[in-house]
Amino acid sequence: MPEPILVIACGALAREIDALRQRWGWRHLHLKCIDAKLHNRPAAIPGRLRELIRRHRASYGKIFVAYADCGTAGGIDRVLAEEGAERLEGAHCYEFFAGRERFAELAGAEPGTFYLTDFLARHFDRFVMQPLGLDRHPELRDAYFGNYRKLVYLSQTVDAQLLESAAQAAGFLKLDFEHIHCGYGALETSLIQRFGGSSHAEEDSRLLA
Repeated sequence: MPEPILVIACGALAREIDALRQRWGWRHLHLKCIDAKLHNRPAAIPGRLRELIRRHRASYGKIFVAYADCGTAGGIDRVLAEEGAERLEGAHCYEFFAGRERFAELAGAEPGTFYLTDFLARHFDRFVMQPLGLDRHPELRDAYFGNYRKLVYLSQTVDAQLLESAAQAAGFLKLDFEHIHCGYGALETSLIQRFGGSSHAEEDSRLLA
């Protein structure tokens, strides 16, 4: 078996990376996730990454970071340059799920678009409604989303319940709804380029460092 590799990932990608780990037989990948709620405080993400890289460096020959820039204005890249680690390409998960060119087309066609992934469709209340106070004060909808026109759900899996949840979110926000199935997009291709692998299911569960 290859030497173990630690993947430090945003918690919003845990399910997807675990699915790819099983699909491609990456038994040597050990996954450590950072709470996705830090996206509400992106300035805190680089420091948390530095802390985890330094904590686990002695145990792993290679550490890979499954984050895009994620609103850190280059903060993640500065930490990774200093610590000798790499990350996923792109500005955010919407871009690497949809693909850079396709996302640029979507954003150009309607700048006032709010995006959901499987994770956000599954946890819309916890990551959108509650942090913005919309569960308690729905009248704030226009203050937050008055300049938006459309909600686009970029799905990773085929799941009727998630599709319905995304459509309901669009209804609550009073936005036009569009569903685009992307699969794992550049998340998958990027990890394959780095880790290779043969496509077959694995039964072992995710390892948390």
